Amino acid sequence: MRVLIATDAWHPQVNGVVRTLTALADSAHRLGVAVEFLTPEGFASVPLPTYPGLRLALPRRREIARRIEELKPDAIHIATEGPIGHVVRAYCRARGRPFTTSYTTRFPEYIAARAPIPQAWVYAALRRFHAAATVTMVASRSLMSELRQRGFGNLGMWTRGVDTDLFHPERAIDLGFSRPIFVTVGRLAVEKNVEAFLALDLPGTKVVVGSGPQEQELRRRFPQARFLGLMEHGTLAAHLAAADVFVFPSRTDTFGVVQLEALASGVPIAAFPVTGPKDVIADNPIGVLNEDLRAACLQALGISRVACRAFALSRSWDYSARQFIGHVQKVTAAGYHKRDVSLVITATARG
Repeated sequence: MRVLIATDAWHPQVNGVVRTLTALADSAHRLGVAVEFLTPEGFASVPLPTYPGLRLALPRRREIARRIEELKPDAIHIATEGPIGHVVRAYCRARGRPFTTSYTTRFPEYIAARAPIPQAWVYAALRRFHAAATVTMVASRSLMSELRQRGFGNLGMWTRGVDTDLFHPERAIDLGFSRPIFVTVGRLAVEKNVEAFLALDLPGTKVVVGSGPQEQELRRRFPQARFLGLMEHGTLAAHLAAADVFVFPSRTDTFGVVQLEALASGVPIAAFPVTGPKDVIADNPIGVLNEDLRAACLQALGISRVACRAFALSRSWDYSARQFIGHVQKVTAAGYHKRDVSLVITATARG
């Protein structure tokens, strides 16, 4: 089977969407499914005003159509609701071609944090966007329940996984910081709520890994914290494993893949009791959820690192890929293509 994924979020961006799509392609290949990506590469772009440092692709309809027809995919998946996603959606609708989508980013909350636009308006637009999909994939049960209450339909589970060979307790390095070490990882932007972590009165050292539009402001306001910049792959794994607690202050993430990366590194989680952390931690003894984030951080220090690692070992990317493939096979069952060829995945959102 061949699947095409359309996405506006793509390298060199470093975020959960890009990491998820990259891991999906690798796992799908091992399962005998070919994955291709339709990304912003090759298109003109403009700066995105509400997301400093990011650019918005300006896809041409004819070029999108040419790329799709050249790849001849058996199934098309739209990963995000950006310009590429909208053009690919229009292409499929015009040709009566079924497709799947995924809901990966809380754009209504992100936009509301920057501009006086009612969340209800944005949710209405997203609901219309996804309504035409055969399946809209979501990462957690609580998000699925929330979207159903907001009128979304045709929802299916697509959980996330973790590379337990890359993220491993034995990768820990000596950071030379006073302990306990509390670390957070992610884009330094208002919707990630990093300030809530940095403002806590905690012993030891607070460490921030990542970059973004709030970085200089946060460095200035919290000079005692250690800002280590953007990290990936083995470097990120080594710094995660060196921590005592992973702090996830975001209230807007739909999942938060980095939580699984921390757990695979043997590091417990402290977070607010919101969508994402609630679905990862639930009743498992691997983290603490509390509206008092300081209390959660301190209590998490007593959690077994062995238990965290054991939990992560059951969350593989291959399992995640099987879920995804199961959903896109519903598109081929709809009868657009009957041939037994490879599956091409098109991903469509930046950031």
